[in-house]
Amino acid sequence: MLREKGTTLQHLYWGERIPTETASEMARATESVLVPFESSIGVAHEEYAPWGEMRFKEPGLKVEYADGTRTVEWLFETYGIEQSEQSGASQTLWLRFRDQFYPFIITLYYRIYERSDVLERWVRLENAGGSGPIIIEQAFSANWQLPHHERYRLTYLHGRWGKETQVTENVLSPGKMVLESRRGTTSHQFNPWLALDADAKATEEYGVVWSVALAWSGSWKMVVETTPYGQLHCTGGLNDFDFRYVLNEGAQLDLPAFVGLFSHEGFGGASRQWHNYEREHVFPEAPDAVRPILYNSWEATSFAVNERNQMELVEQAAALGVEVFVMDDGWFGARNNDRAGLGDWTVNPEKFPHGLNPLIARVNALGMRFGLWVEPEMVNADSDLYRKHPDWVYHFRHRSRTESRNQLVLNLARDDVRQWMFETFDTLLSQHNIEFIKWDLNRAFSEPGWPDEEGRNPERVWLDHVLNLYWMLDELRRKHPNVAFETCSGGGGRVDLGILSRTEQAWTSDNTDAFDRLFIQEGFSYAYAPRVMMCWVTDCPNFLTGRTVPLSYRFHVAMAGSLGIGGDLNHWTPQEQEEAQKFIATYKRIRSTIQNGLLYRLRSPRTGGVTASQYLAQDGNEVVVFAWGHSQQFGETHVVLALRGLEENAHYADAVSGIEYSGAYLMRQGLAVKLVGDFDSRMIHLKRVE
Repeated sequence: MLREKGTTLQHLYWGERIPTETASEMARATESVLVPFESSIGVAHEEYAPWGEMRFKEPGLKVEYADGTRTVEWLFETYGIEQSEQSGASQTLWLRFRDQFYPFIITLYYRIYERSDVLERWVRLENAGGSGPIIIEQAFSANWQLPHHERYRLTYLHGRWGKETQVTENVLSPGKMVLESRRGTTSHQFNPWLALDADAKATEEYGVVWSVALAWSGSWKMVVETTPYGQLHCTGGLNDFDFRYVLNEGAQLDLPAFVGLFSHEGFGGASRQWHNYEREHVFPEAPDAVRPILYNSWEATSFAVNERNQMELVEQAAALGVEVFVMDDGWFGARNNDRAGLGDWTVNPEKFPHGLNPLIARVNALGMRFGLWVEPEMVNADSDLYRKHPDWVYHFRHRSRTESRNQLVLNLARDDVRQWMFETFDTLLSQHNIEFIKWDLNRAFSEPGWPDEEGRNPERVWLDHVLNLYWMLDELRRKHPNVAFETCSGGGGRVDLGILSRTEQAWTSDNTDAFDRLFIQEGFSYAYAPRVMMCWVTDCPNFLTGRTVPLSYRFHVAMAGSLGIGGDLNHWTPQEQEEAQKFIATYKRIRSTIQNGLLYRLRSPRTGGVTASQYLAQDGNEVVVFAWGHSQQFGETHVVLALRGLEENAHYADAVSGIEYSGAYLMRQGLAVKLVGDFDSRMIHLKRVE
């Protein structure tokens, strides 16, 4: 609910649906807050607050005009409602404001969809001209106001390389909690998603939860602020650190969407809302599309790829039932290790004397699609590209250029770099039948300078790099609609609603240890749908943890999202290959329910010795349950799992044993699952019977 009061726009309500009469009552109500040493505007529930007057909370907007004035005083002008039938029926409300003196227009946007409680919000800034450029110093996309409660609990996702999306909870006290990335990309450390629940009472399936997520793949910031007066608001968008954007006369800037939802069904209900919204309105594929099973060559051959060893892997992958064969790093330039070759995106003639087409032809002949690993935004100093264009990387004058993983970051904000990059990969895709691209990014930004722009606006690299990346992906997708893309950044370092609107899937983590993956994949599922969560079966002992677990356990963990195989098939025994064939065939039968169904997290890996997840088909006719035992104690070999979301009077049959259960029995008495020893697992497949 919104109410205009003077020159401010106040937020009145965000929660479950209410009657029109109640909404009207809220709109008529007057609020009078008198607080010593505070102004009324300083304690108001402002919908979006520019810096100025007696405002001391985290602002949404801070600018400087050409004459040195640094505050915004805005007045409401007009509003409109637009209807759209594209990408699902939606309505967009816009509210236009203008500075009282300067030609600065601020428009707030709100978009809602049919059959969804998710709200998209963003802001457009426009310099109407006549008073010179306007310097944007801070520009957040939205400010979310929450109802008054005694306390709130904040849930968010943090981590590092190999330990992404760890679920973390903090009970809030007065002050600010800041989540951010200053790295130029989304980051492994924090993900631009969070949830808040009232009085810290919400559980997986019960209680009220508010959740927000940012559609941005660069440096970002979210601020959750609890005032001394019991108010709580969450604001966020582009990170204001080192940020300065010159908005010239006649120019406009659209800020990234900051998306929010409310759930009265706990964290699980919030996750299911996110998943349905993403499938319906974010992901580029159709809502009911399924992702194919892929094989990736990295663990088998590392940089030492060549035509012979890839041909051998192709035969073995096809025999397992794989649908996409992806050749990873090492196929281009002088790429024999990570010290050289990035930037030289031509096929290595020593490794592939006949080019890539014979390999691709064999992949296609065996009924698979061919995919390739690339890292377009990076360059090695030891490369022909860098020797020709050393000015194309981010750098400052008189400062060293910090290398990470022996590579530097190309300045994608430059038009010439963008054009070179597009032409390079457009040519690669045009000359080969490549149907899958793994788009990687293996370092954060440093020395984000642009000497050619000094005296103008070099700080715009934080924004323009991402906008040009989006343009690149959009154009490549337009010209090559048969190509699917995977976002990767040393694992899950670039996963957000912005990049996922342009990529079919995400590499969740470089850590493929099956036990660790239960924690990583649980956190991922809080914000993102299983369909885009890539999960590989790799070899044991695991390269990172040294842990050895059964192949069945590894498959069951990887089947909880989009399944991939990453092991060295040359070393798999005939028994392992036969077992893998069966698991892959099973996954093909159930993947629609896994990838596009309703996820119920039955047991968390953080709370005991068993983890369990349930997937319910959208039509309610199929159920898949996974149970993973960590370690057995005291001879306790059975766990009982109470299922959720079923129809009480319906009956469900086990696809293997044929045993039938009523929905009421499965939800109240529960499903007994036997787990023996350490790292045992089970998959149960139920089908509704008439």
